[in-house]
Amino acid sequence: MVELQMPQLDTVFHALGDATRRQMLRELADGERTVGQLAEPFAISLAAASKHIKALENAGLIRREVRGRVHMCHLDPGPLASAQSWLNYYERFWTDRLDMLERLLREDDARKAATPTEPPKELPKPKGDDR
Repeated sequence: MVELQMPQLDTVFHALGDATRRQMLRELADGERTVGQLAEPFAISLAAASKHIKALENAGLIRREVRGRVHMCHLDPGPLASAQSWLNYYERFWTDRLDMLERLLREDDARKAATPTEPPKELPKPKGDDR
């Protein structure tokens, strides 16, 4: 398992904490994009897009290649895999708890099915009530 150092893990989750940056990563999963192409769906300036790209670069999630005056961005999924490894611990935590809940619910259902159900007993009428 590749283990990220805590500061790098913090940087990755900070980068992933923004919806614009997550969408940029989705776009890059389909192939390289220019800064302009990454900015286009958001109607943001190239300067704003560059700030988002810089956050992704700092986290190691993308690489930028300069071709003349054009900056091409590429996805670097390595840190995503490392972050997923870190998250897997918590997946096991929830899976264990959900498995326990399922077991308890099945036991409760089995206990209810094994107990014959009787119609509710009629309560005795109070004395002096002729209804």
